[in-house]
Amino acid sequence: MECQVGYFRRNYLTPVPRVVSLDELNASFAEFEQAEEGRRIGMRIRTIGQDFAHECVLLMPLPQDSFETGVVFTPRVDRYGMIAVRVCRYSVPARFIGRTVRVVLRSSDLVVFHGRTEIARHPRLTAKGAERVVLDHFLEVLLAKPGAMAGSAALDQARREGTFTVAHEAFWAAAKKAEGDTEGTKHLVHVLLLHRHLEHRDVIAGIRSALAAGAHAADIVALEARKAAQTDGRSPTVTVTGPAPALPGPEPSEVVSLNARRALRLPSDQRPLPALDRWDQLLNRSRKDAP
Repeated sequence: MECQVGYFRRNYLTPVPRVVSLDELNASFAEFEQAEEGRRIGMRIRTIGQDFAHECVLLMPLPQDSFETGVVFTPRVDRYGMIAVRVCRYSVPARFIGRTVRVVLRSSDLVVFHGRTEIARHPRLTAKGAERVVLDHFLEVLLAKPGAMAGSAALDQARREGTFTVAHEAFWAAAKKAEGDTEGTKHLVHVLLLHRHLEHRDVIAGIRSALAAGAHAADIVALEARKAAQTDGRSPTVTVTGPAPALPGPEPSEVVSLNARRALRLPSDQRPLPALDRWDQLLNRSRKDAP
């Protein structure tokens, strides 16, 4: 078995393959393994694939329970909204600045948790000093400081990855032309926030519809995005939850406080109203007449 490892390294990993991601390298390995299934070792009659098909029925089944193979780290989020894991840096939502998070580093990805809630997920970086910055993690900051948008590293990476599309660029240009750089950038950030609860393709469709109508407001983009989803027969939201259980009483038409919602579940009060006649007599008596 050890000699076959050397065979695989000499024939498929020499020279060292150049890839842009671990996914591309794993895809190459899958092609190599498929080619090896038809090879015969030495003077054997059967191929490697035929021998494995004969032996696989004798192997123990894989365990049903998942087993975590990642390494756990607990870095602190710095003031730039970044965490450092094995000489690489990754962004997390800006609201977690200064907090300690839990990171699970796997062979191909990195998952960040705060408590039991997943707050970020990145493909694993391998180059020393590499950084991955997600634009969505800093939208609240950019909403308060829109001037930092144009030259941000997060925007540059979003453009390279294709998440910040030509439609976003066109909307940004139209909004800045109509409202100025500051207000126009704020409109863009509001549109980018829509991606958190609407499908990416629906938001793009909403942007195009809004631009076609000469509008540059996030509300119009959201409305057109929901129309695009409903036209395709899909739910407009990314995550769909079931309806809340009905409460006794009138149908709520506005926001109701938690105490008011709890009060609806209480039984009605059947006690008679208190009589206040005798208390009214006390109000007419002066202090000197009091016993």
